[in-house]
Amino acid sequence: MFSKLDLPTQQILDVSITALAFNEYMQTIMRWAQQHQTKNVCVANVHMLMEAHWNPEFAHILEDADIVTPDGMPLVWMMRQRGLFNQERVAGLDILRALCQLAQAENVSVFFVGSQRQILEGMKAQLKQEFPLLKIAGMEPLPFLSVTQVIQEEDIEIIQKINKSEAGLVFVSLGCPKQEYWMAKHKGKIQAVMIGLGGAFPVYAGIRKRAPAWVRNLGCEWLVRLAQDPKKLAGRYLKTNTIFILMVLKRFLLRTLHTVPENALTSIKRFH
Repeated sequence: MFSKLDLPTQQILDVSITALAFNEYMQTIMRWAQQHQTKNVCVANVHMLMEAHWNPEFAHILEDADIVTPDGMPLVWMMRQRGLFNQERVAGLDILRALCQLAQAENVSVFFVGSQRQILEGMKAQLKQEFPLLKIAGMEPLPFLSVTQVIQEEDIEIIQKINKSEAGLVFVSLGCPKQEYWMAKHKGKIQAVMIGLGGAFPVYAGIRKRAPAWVRNLGCEWLVRLAQDPKKLAGRYLKTNTIFILMVLKRFLLRTLHTVPENALTSIKRFH
């Protein structure tokens, strides 16, 4: 059995991203689920890393998570550039499908928290078609919550419902950073592996479309998401993506300068 300290990581903008092959992530999570260990899995993209950069409390939540997967392709590229040449993307929708397949085979029940009733019903129909033997322990939509409400409200009923269902996996869809706050608040209370999947629920339900594989591999999936929800995402992408790129370039330049021989730096200073 792995503990958090056993899992290799790579620092990307001061966030520890777990560095495993896709199947190793899934097998690790399933081992925890079979033993009903209380664990948190965060699925990281550029938006999540920037939230951590701006908010020390959220950064602590990511640091305390048991697994942080590289969802966004920029994270994968940075990990590969630092020597992890075979690092795979570990995205929310792929995690959902892979774990449901394993849960069906291993007789582990699953619970879905968050999103809307319509989306959950669409997911249930798709899950029954794709994984007919999967044990769905429950589906609970949650009302819109602010981050403050997520932190403060004591939702004893949902905790009891999940634990009584004996689910080993709890998929959470409240959006970043609310779902990560929710999971952090419930760690130690819910005896299951909690996984924040954000926008994977409506895509799996068929309400939104996923970008083709070639678009995802180019790191352009965000453009497809933007086209489907420009009102919500335009401002976020403009802010987070721009600042992320600037921070990456700044750190790259600083590392480059540190590797320049001292005599070369002296020559540059004399030239100026």
